[in-house]
Amino acid sequence: MPQSALEDDSLVVPKGGKQQPAGAERFFKFQRQVENLDIELCNFANAARHLGSSVGILSSASKLRDRLTNIMFLLRENAACLFPRQVIRHSREGRLNPDVMDDDGRRAAWRRHRPLPLDDNLQPETLPSHLGNFADDVKNFVKCLNEFPEFDDVAVNQSMIEFEGNLRYWAVHLKEYTNQFRSAAVQRYVHDLTSEIGYHVDNVTVTLAMFIEIGVPTISSHQQHAAANLLNLSTVATFFSGVTATTLQFSYSTTSGKLADIVNTLWFSSLVFSIAAAVNSLLGLTWKQAMYRSPGHRVPWWVSIWIKRSPLVFLVMSIASFSAGLMLFTYSSGQGSVTSTIITVLTAITSFGLAAVSAWFASERWIFVRHSGQKWLGDVIAEFMARVTNLRIVRGMRITMKWCNTCFLSMRAFLRRFSRAVRVTMIRENAVLPLHNQPDQPQAFRHPCPTSSHHTDFQEPQPPLPSHDVAISSSESVTPSALSDQCSDRNITPGNIDARQRFVNAVRTVIMLGAASRPSSALEIAELGMPRRSANGFVKWDMLAPVMDQVAHQALVRHLQFSPNGKLLATAGWDKKSVLFRVTGPRELTAHRVLFNGKGLIGQVAWSPNGQEILVRLPRAIRVWSEDGVCMRSIVREQPIQSVAWLPNGEGFLSVEGSNVVRIDLMEGTVSDTYNLGQIQLCGVAVTQDCVRLVGVGPSITREGGPHPSCHIRVEKRIIVYNMVTKTKESQTPLADDIRDVAMARKRPLVLLSLEKAPPQIWRLEIIKDRDRDCTTSRITLKHAFVTKIPVEYAGSCCFGGCDDQFVVCAGKIGDIHVWDRDSAALLHFISPQSGKGDLACIGWNGGLKGLKTAMFATGSHHGMVRVWSTEIPVDERDEESLDEP
Repeated sequence: MPQSALEDDSLVVPKGGKQQPAGAERFFKFQRQVENLDIELCNFANAARHLGSSVGILSSASKLRDRLTNIMFLLRENAACLFPRQVIRHSREGRLNPDVMDDDGRRAAWRRHRPLPLDDNLQPETLPSHLGNFADDVKNFVKCLNEFPEFDDVAVNQSMIEFEGNLRYWAVHLKEYTNQFRSAAVQRYVHDLTSEIGYHVDNVTVTLAMFIEIGVPTISSHQQHAAANLLNLSTVATFFSGVTATTLQFSYSTTSGKLADIVNTLWFSSLVFSIAAAVNSLLGLTWKQAMYRSPGHRVPWWVSIWIKRSPLVFLVMSIASFSAGLMLFTYSSGQGSVTSTIITVLTAITSFGLAAVSAWFASERWIFVRHSGQKWLGDVIAEFMARVTNLRIVRGMRITMKWCNTCFLSMRAFLRRFSRAVRVTMIRENAVLPLHNQPDQPQAFRHPCPTSSHHTDFQEPQPPLPSHDVAISSSESVTPSALSDQCSDRNITPGNIDARQRFVNAVRTVIMLGAASRPSSALEIAELGMPRRSANGFVKWDMLAPVMDQVAHQALVRHLQFSPNGKLLATAGWDKKSVLFRVTGPRELTAHRVLFNGKGLIGQVAWSPNGQEILVRLPRAIRVWSEDGVCMRSIVREQPIQSVAWLPNGEGFLSVEGSNVVRIDLMEGTVSDTYNLGQIQLCGVAVTQDCVRLVGVGPSITREGGPHPSCHIRVEKRIIVYNMVTKTKESQTPLADDIRDVAMARKRPLVLLSLEKAPPQIWRLEIIKDRDRDCTTSRITLKHAFVTKIPVEYAGSCCFGGCDDQFVVCAGKIGDIHVWDRDSAALLHFISPQSGKGDLACIGWNGGLKGLKTAMFATGSHHGMVRVWSTEIPVDERDEESLDEP
């Protein structure tokens, strides 16, 4: 017998050659992912340390590493509780992986630094708060990263923002299990989160590595370029201050006259401005290169303007003052008139150019700030000119100028014709030169194409040209070039056209022959009902084989279920009808009634506990039918119905509608009670035999305004035990896998979970005493998860099998069927996909054949076929035979 998977961990063989559970290997993989992220954060801190204004990003990276240390410690404690033999608990020394050593026994080089400190209060219940704080640290890291305007990395921002949102989602939902972090179910869910957290950790690690390789050099180059500009400006200002000081030696002693005073004033002002430009340039250079400087948006506007703009403004003012003083100095020093005039003209030209370029530069800056870089200065000038042109007075001036231009052109043309006529008249009268060619005479045109008479001898009919050629030729103008092209087209002989047509016909014939000779599809072969070889997995189930195929529907068989007494089989198809079959024996199945349900696809059928009524679930309605095919009642609901379930006492049934479970009375057909299970989108419920509690499953719903998971992350699922008497939730358990349905065993408090992409699980519902409130309550714990031989894509819901629900049966979409023992989780029988009809959609076990004691179940397929499986020898007899075997 195979070993039961009590911890849901199959054995794998790692590289070291030692066997360890896959769950422990998942934690070790997550540990390596966190170590890689820690290495990249260290590399990022070392690379960004020489950048200006890098103290913020360094501090946020350090906080990220500290938070990773705390979370890693909590997740290691959680994994050590689940796998104590594989995962070793560590002391609170604060290392992410203190046992990583080199081959020679020494710790890795990147781990030889001081250990990161741990928080004092690191309990399992603090994991949600640490995840929320980690989300805040990630947000702060992104904020500090975006404070570098020189480089905008979309990949880093996107991965970090997505990681932050998912961390908040996990933190919010884990807070609802504050007192359950020491239970195995919550610990298993937290352990499952490591794979999803590791996915984000890998993304952040890769994007950080790319940022270190590309972003940091780009930011450094930009900052070095800005520093080089300030350094060059300081050099020019220093040089110009020396020139100004040298020139002052020729004029500072001359104080007689107002013109000399103005010259000294201008040159002294130039010296002051040049010195200020040099000093401010050096100050700005030092400030930009400081790692502790504040980011640009955190600096007061006047400080930012003074540091960034004052050096260039002071240098321009210094040059302007010096040029004006130099021009006036030519007059105050008694220079010649030619010298003074030339210097004045040159000063005016250079000053105008300097003013124009400065105005253009200032305008570009203003346009950039106003339009956020969306428009250029030339575009703004063009728009301004267009608005000016559209003014009424400007339009009137343009119309007047156009009219004047037209009059002028008309007058000039009239004068030309008049002068030419006068000249021709004078020539004729004098008869000096005869006119050989008149300009108004039409010239004969010789068409390059042969006339139609050249084609009259051709008697073979030509096939008509394609319609698009005719349309094109009719829309074109008749020109000599076009006529020559048409003549060239006429050179195509009928033989060439016939050859092309024969080739097209041959290709079509080959395609038709290939379609006719193609083998029939799998759907057509399945409808022929060809027998298939049965697979003998084990000795006890070697007689299990398909005994009958029945075409029940013209579309997919969505659901099927046997009646409690095993005498009827009900099917639900997407052809808007349900079919009742009568089971007359282990090998016989005959049609009994067809139930037409009008509009809407049928999603489920459910027999009552006494087998006299059957529910048919429609999208927004429930119909109650008798076993003879009589519609007893039709109940319309306002909300969509996800599932229906009978109460074990048969007095009514439950309708699952979103987060609510509506209890409907069978006799009256009215709502007798409503149960709200909170923030959950229910997909199915199961009721205990005493009708006191129900178990609901489904994905959780995020509150309005709360965080939502990204598309790469699985939504949290929940198993809720609800007391219908007190209307309270007694327990809720998180689950990572997608849930399809839930079922309850008839004689034992065991819950069967059908999952989307994982084998089914058996959970135990236990009634315990609540000492705080002095009452009884319940809790649900995982008994075991089943293991499949091959990866399975499950079809429909799994179900209990056997007279006492001692089996668990599930079907795969490709036709594979698994039968397990419920208590030991041993695989009793496996039907390979080749032996059964593939394309399965649902499965149902006949648990009511108590007299015959045979194993019997049915499967439904996508093309409407229902196949019945059965055994020849009763189950009890096979058990007795197996006991007699040596």
